[in-house]
Amino acid sequence: MTNAIAETPLTIACLQMAPVIGEKTLNLKRSLAMIEQAADAGARLIVLPELCNTGYVFQTREEAFALAEAVPDGESSQLWLQLAQDRKLVIVAGIAERAGSVLYNSAVILGPEGYLGSFRKVHLWGDENLFFEPGDLGFPVFPTAFGRIGVMICYDQWFPEAYRSCALRGADIVCIPTNWVPIPGQDPKREAMANIIAMAAAHTNSMFVAAADRVGTERGQPFIGQSLICSYTGWPVGGPASSDAEEIVLATVNVSDARRKRRWNDHNQVLRDRRPAQYDEAL
Repeated sequence: MTNAIAETPLTIACLQMAPVIGEKTLNLKRSLAMIEQAADAGARLIVLPELCNTGYVFQTREEAFALAEAVPDGESSQLWLQLAQDRKLVIVAGIAERAGSVLYNSAVILGPEGYLGSFRKVHLWGDENLFFEPGDLGFPVFPTAFGRIGVMICYDQWFPEAYRSCALRGADIVCIPTNWVPIPGQDPKREAMANIIAMAAAHTNSMFVAAADRVGTERGQPFIGQSLICSYTGWPVGGPASSDAEEIVLATVNVSDARRKRRWNDHNQVLRDRRPAQYDEAL
């Protein structure tokens, strides 16, 4: 009797957008059009940038509050949800979330069956600390028809504990809505530091990583683009995209490989080989 090898083919899309600060109607229209384009190209899992419906560089908390929405009942979540249901997609999109009087830099996770959950950015960057509260949901992993999806936002990926938390919870793929900015000391002849971190984390945790960045300059702040999709091996299978243009990064992967090929040789499997008793208690 022959044992069939389970395969889980999945086309992932990272939508590299150029949101305009405060122009929610325009940004939503653009996001919906790009989602449709990605779905037409075969994508079933679609990742959008951080704060993609509002823009990023808020001048005041009042401005951020006015642009934020309840999740999942707000206009943006509902429009994305309708498209997820119509096109049988899983969508991960960055959004300013209003929870009563509290604001979070969040990502909403939506699928054909409805609202799957939210992620709230744990590690706030720069002036985000003036507008948002640090995330309080940890690093949940969401089961979907395509595999188990972990989520983080931008600066979260600079913390290896974030990736490892997702891996230990069984994530096959980590989706990252992001707004990467230039890093001091970046060698223009090398890939972006953000790309290197994503590649290393995909390799050391044996899981796929899909990071959707934005482009453009907003109120003097440039963004670097270079969205990418990494294999469980760490090597890019989609992108990096350009540093200055809107585009859709696509890759078709076998999600099963994140689990089946996590064993590197006859002796080593990266999660099994951990020795927590030997690590500093702070880790």
